Amino acid sequence: MRIPSTQALRALDSFARHGSVWRAADELHLTRSAVSHQLRLLERELGFDLLQRIGKGVALTPRGQRYAADVRKALTVLGDAGAQNSGAGVGGSFGISCPPGFASMFLCTHIGEFQQMYPDVALSVLTPRRLDDVSNPEADAFIAFGVGNWPNRAVELLCEVSFTPLCSPTLLNKVGGLTKPADVLRANLLHLSDTEDWARWLALSKVENPDTEGGIFFSDMNLVFSAAIAGQGIAMGDELTGRRALSEGRLVKPFEASVPSPRSYYLVFEHAKAGHPVLNAFSDWLRAKLSENQLAKY
Repeated sequence: MRIPSTQALRALDSFARHGSVWRAADELHLTRSAVSHQLRLLERELGFDLLQRIGKGVALTPRGQRYAADVRKALTVLGDAGAQNSGAGVGGSFGISCPPGFASMFLCTHIGEFQQMYPDVALSVLTPRRLDDVSNPEADAFIAFGVGNWPNRAVELLCEVSFTPLCSPTLLNKVGGLTKPADVLRANLLHLSDTEDWARWLALSKVENPDTEGGIFFSDMNLVFSAAIAGQGIAMGDELTGRRALSEGRLVKPFEASVPSPRSYYLVFEHAKAGHPVLNAFSDWLRAKLSENQLAKY
């Protein structure tokens, strides 16, 4: 039998200990819907019911209780093994170059966890001038946003992104709501470097003859989001870097339509560094955090 995902097992263990989805969600830093989704997937994979509805709530079935107890024992063994070996043999300095927006709005909100796991690593986070720049000699690896074409480098896809309009609740009220795609033209369009993303979204939404050359241009996604949060216009943003602002209500997503970006986030490094213990540890940790982020909903 295939072993279920650790995320799903952790969701079950947390639910079993707390007895409620919302407390499990709080402990795991996920939403309630994400925890419920994990439990449903686990039931489907196991082939038997873990949960039963009692009144307006849910509880573990007797079989679910027995399975959760076994899961708890297994997670304890894994946790002890991790504590004994965490960071073992992994140390030294490591520089990671990362676009400013990704760094401030995603990486820096989680990076302390990596430091706890690998206390002997002296980690430096650097930011490039261009989103696809992989030239800094002080960096051991790069998180770059581009089309994946970096000759003579090892290139690994981290995640794809899609863009959709994001704005502040204040601006939404100011313009009288955004009920149809063409309504975005009643406000400033906020651009990151060029008009490409807005032009593609407006074309997808069948907005006729839009003027995408107007608005305000920024060189950094941090500035785009700052302007949007301050009600200065509508950003064309992605839900990866905008998730915290969305979950906190500082930004809202007025439309469901999103347009896939031709660019993605990649991990880029020299072939000679393949197999480097810190690089491997950082890569595994980063992929796990991105996976958790995709499961969570704001």
